[in-house]
Amino acid sequence: MLGVAMISLTSCLTAARNGARPVGNATLQIEVTGVRNSKGVVHVDICREAEFLKDCPVQGSAPAVAGKTIVTVSNLLPGSYAVQAFHDENRNGKVDRALFGIPKEGVGFSNDAPIRLGPPKWSDAVFSLSDDKVISFKLRYFLGSGAKN
Repeated sequence: MLGVAMISLTSCLTAARNGARPVGNATLQIEVTGVRNSKGVVHVDICREAEFLKDCPVQGSAPAVAGKTIVTVSNLLPGSYAVQAFHDENRNGKVDRALFGIPKEGVGFSNDAPIRLGPPKWSDAVFSLSDDKVISFKLRYFLGSGAKN
């Protein structure tokens, strides 16, 4: 059961990265903490409810910085969003998985939404954006050296 849930979780984080992007005036600064090393990049998807855990047309990324990586995304419309992120240590554009779909790379969601036997609920990850905003959440590593929840 955990394997199926983890496959679902990692699939949502590596969905197609194309699509129309909303254009507005708000800037979102995303502080991703718990980054275990400076390899690769940290990817973020900024999603509306209908896109959450699916294709999110708004993305950002920044070179990974051990401890905390900051990703800034501009030109967002006001509204309700959730952020999903992953640490792409080998820069292959997807969350690498182990047996049963367990992520080998760090994953996380806005509001530190809990990852239990599958991806979090929208209601746990949603936040409101009306102006420029800073949010922070922690990546969770389930495997490998430095694995931490």
